[in-house]
Amino acid sequence: MQAVFLDKGTFSDNVDLPAPAGVTDYITYNDTPRELIIERCQNADIIFTNKVQISSDIIANLPKLKLIQLTATGMNNVDQDACAKHNITLYNVAGYAVKSVPEHTFMLMLTAMRAGIHYHEKVADGTWENNGNFCLLDIPLIDLEDKTLGIIGVGTIGKRVTDIARAFGMKVLWAEHQGRTPRNDDYATFEDVLAQSDVLSLHCPLNEQTQHLINADTLAKMAKKPLIVNVARGGIVDSQALTDAIHNEQVIGYATDVFEQEPIVKDDPLLTIANHPRVIFSPHNAWGSKSAQETLWQMLSKQVTDFIHDRQ
Repeated sequence: MQAVFLDKGTFSDNVDLPAPAGVTDYITYNDTPRELIIERCQNADIIFTNKVQISSDIIANLPKLKLIQLTATGMNNVDQDACAKHNITLYNVAGYAVKSVPEHTFMLMLTAMRAGIHYHEKVADGTWENNGNFCLLDIPLIDLEDKTLGIIGVGTIGKRVTDIARAFGMKVLWAEHQGRTPRNDDYATFEDVLAQSDVLSLHCPLNEQTQHLINADTLAKMAKKPLIVNVARGGIVDSQALTDAIHNEQVIGYATDVFEQEPIVKDDPLLTIANHPRVIFSPHNAWGSKSAQETLWQMLSKQVTDFIHDRQ
């Protein structure tokens, strides 16, 4: 079977991504613009893609296609109804970043709470030397111990973040879905989590219910002016509302790995707060430790090989 990898460039250069067993013709591209997808995949039985958008019209024009294998967990870049209509299997990969994403979450959290980038720059640019004191403390350092961490999205990653937070001595609250009664004693209402959190960490999927879940209204309910950490999806946060909240001191900071448009565009309002001492950005790479990428490819390869075997 022929497999075409449309955006291999989303992986690190030093990670080996061999063809899964059963793939006899393996073609890779670092990236693929929309206008070249059909041309490149005319003879493809299998498409590998991370973030390339595959719409219904593209699927309709690929008669040999049997499988779209996503190299990620999120599936919102592929028209699932069109896959079903044309009898095309759609697979994703889940559970590969259960170490990488939680660790990245705490990198962002600690860097923001302790103004890490701010202080690095003050050492590097000579500010500390010119100050003359043995230490520099112009921005308060905030400890995690005894703080309340609210988690929105309590899947495998949210639970791992919970474990790490408790090791830091944090109190953890799990948010029930907005507008619902908590399912059991492990959960608090969405509104209570907003009101009680010193840090709010987002780990939920992006869908109709979570689009701009963090907006002007929900930000106004955050009584403790928390740090917000987003390693979920950029669209969960209304970028303009969050930017306004930073300027209005409704929240103390924003640490995010994800943006509404990726790569971030120059007119994204978040860029206007990039130099805030408790703002830190990373380029959607929380998932991508070397071991996580290798684990992902092992899981993907088994899925694809099993798919090919079952069709023979």
